[in-house]
Amino acid sequence: MVTEITLPRLSLTMTQGTVSNWYKSEGSTIEKGEPIVEVTTEKVVYDIEAPISGVLHKIVAHEGTEVAVAEVLGIIRAEGESVPLEPQVKINERKDRILASPAAKRLAREHSINLDDIKIKTGSRITEDDVIRFIEERMSTPKVTEEITLTGIRQVIAERLSQSARTAPHSMIIMEADMTNVVKLHQEEKITYTSFFVKAAAQALIDFPLMNSTIYDDKIKILKEINIGVAIATEKGLFVPVIKHADQKTIANVALELAEITNKAREGKLTKEEMSGGTFTITNLGMFGVEVFMPIINPPEAAILGVGRIVDKVVVRDNKIKIRPVAQMSLTFDHRIVDGVPAAKFLNSIKKYLET
Repeated sequence: MVTEITLPRLSLTMTQGTVSNWYKSEGSTIEKGEPIVEVTTEKVVYDIEAPISGVLHKIVAHEGTEVAVAEVLGIIRAEGESVPLEPQVKINERKDRILASPAAKRLAREHSINLDDIKIKTGSRITEDDVIRFIEERMSTPKVTEEITLTGIRQVIAERLSQSARTAPHSMIIMEADMTNVVKLHQEEKITYTSFFVKAAAQALIDFPLMNSTIYDDKIKILKEINIGVAIATEKGLFVPVIKHADQKTIANVALELAEITNKAREGKLTKEEMSGGTFTITNLGMFGVEVFMPIINPPEAAILGVGRIVDKVVVRDNKIKIRPVAQMSLTFDHRIVDGVPAAKFLNSIKKYLET
């Protein structure tokens, strides 16, 4: 058996990488799971592990070579197996012989999927739907619990707004939250402010499942899992690691996991699994003095929450003038999926959880 070592997608915006170091030479015996080649991207230095045990038969991309995502870096053969001296390694020629639609090939490249791994009937042509099913089953994509066919006014809105933008039509609402209780808990328990927003958003997504969805092929797909991505800025770029099943975790556990993935992001050690499967994203710029901003939706999610800095403000409570710590929250949402009123109710639910 011959197995290709390909370049995986390591971040949301990654399109290519550079081979920086081969740990093994051609003809070397390798074990499954051991680091075999180091690649460098604009954001991270990453070791690619051997997918199988065997012999490194051929290095296709030598050190210093730039390669695109999903391109072949090298060839592994089973030990003792006879392989032609010059195996076919031109990936484009090889893929062209696979019966697959152009849309299926494009989607497979975007997700670093080998079309040979997709199981279909002999002689059948791989379609885009085949690739989508493979992604949902094998690539940790959140499971769909419900499909809503876009009909009537919802379909009209989707069609009109899609024409006005090449990507999701963005709309934004802003709301202020009283952070008195959060500030107190932050000081007592040493829990980061972002952790509170993660937990509050996760609870609100239970109340408003439409916000935990995606849109594809004229269908709104409401997702079963609540996985909160947190935008983390590092010297190497922006990463969005994901806290899986955030609704099922305590605020303390959320804080611990957030601290761990933040450190890994800054060290460039996040795994693909830790950066995949998100259903909703939070980005906090409060620590940079920003009070309000419009974040861009992290596709294919339905919305993203922007968090501004906490400031003391004069407010009226029980007919009395008081000074309270408040924060501005900005919710950017995909107007094809949700309208302003349900989005406002969702944001108000986050506000309620933070304040109570």
